[in-house]
Amino acid sequence: MTAEYAQRLTRVPQSFIREILQVTLDPSVISFAGGLPNAATFPVTELAEATQKVYQSQGKGALQYSTTRGLPELRQHIATDLKQRSGLDVTADDILITSGSQQGLDLIGKVFLNRDDPVAMERPGYLGAIQALSVYEPNLMAIPLDEQGLEVQALDLMLNHAAPKLLYTVPSYQNPSGISYSEARRREVADRLKNEDIVLIEDDPYGQLRYDGDEPTLLKSLLPDKTVLLGSFSKTVAPGLRLGWICAERDILDKLALVKQATDLHTSTLNQQILLQYLTDNNLDSHLQQVKAVYRQQRDTMIDALECYFPKDVHFTRPQGGMFLWITLPQGVSSLELFGLAIKEKVAFVPGTPFYVDGGGENCLRLNFSNADPNRIDQGIRILSECLVRIGQDGNTTTELY
Repeated sequence: MTAEYAQRLTRVPQSFIREILQVTLDPSVISFAGGLPNAATFPVTELAEATQKVYQSQGKGALQYSTTRGLPELRQHIATDLKQRSGLDVTADDILITSGSQQGLDLIGKVFLNRDDPVAMERPGYLGAIQALSVYEPNLMAIPLDEQGLEVQALDLMLNHAAPKLLYTVPSYQNPSGISYSEARRREVADRLKNEDIVLIEDDPYGQLRYDGDEPTLLKSLLPDKTVLLGSFSKTVAPGLRLGWICAERDILDKLALVKQATDLHTSTLNQQILLQYLTDNNLDSHLQQVKAVYRQQRDTMIDALECYFPKDVHFTRPQGGMFLWITLPQGVSSLELFGLAIKEKVAFVPGTPFYVDGGGENCLRLNFSNADPNRIDQGIRILSECLVRIGQDGNTTTELY
């Protein structure tokens, strides 16, 4: 082929996770790598019943083209849920249905970004956002996270010296770290941004997967006019439906709808109808209670195993929700080296470096706890610990066991 590819492709990082998932297709591999929901929680029977009802009630209409913004009834359901759950004063007109929240990131990039525009994001940051926004060739810059959320002093420095156009965040049970911003930190961030010429992207795919603590305040409720809120049904119902949504100020939503129309015309009519029927016939909160019970047990099993098997000089987060926790190894210990040993023992995870847009993370790794049963979690963490001790024995780094 002689045609030249677009130069911007050179700035899009390859997904290390997608490469790892090829390895984990082997069912004997214990995978902590992907951000996969547990398929055992998918409401298969209920979705099958909803599908049958849609065909019976909608007939050929369920297979026809639809509107770009999405089914009005589904958008109203989302708006009502946001008002009941988070107090947001929004309607169906404030919602745009997307083909997963990942498409939402792509649409945001299309609407806002020119080449070399400054964009701030968390450090470490969500790899899917790094990939989606990199297509538009921005200048990605990182603001470190601490245990309470974005470091406010670092945010101030960036606002004063770089004037980012967008700030991308995952405030609740962040991917990859599992950190959830404290209430105080949410308000500090909102206070810092209220007079800035910036758009805040609040990605909230895990917000309804809370296992401990109180319901967090959405940044959207603190900065309603500046915040573009992303949500998804991939973690609450099923990722195969590829249904997400954007909630934003009307002028922004108009622009997003325009570029979505140019991208795919609209999100699948059939899948929207099936989801709407499912939500009409079933209590999503009851379903989520079952999902959270499964994930809470898996999270607790992973934390217990880490406390039991891992060296004392290894730090890990203790997420209150979501699907991930973050491990920081001692300085000088390579998570890539650990990965090389672990994959030979059929245990997979994601090393930390892909989550850093400015370098770093060599001694960090992300573990997913939602897609492995407790026995395999315990077995996998024990194997990782044994591999880590081998690195300590073979190199200069010491590892002191409990």
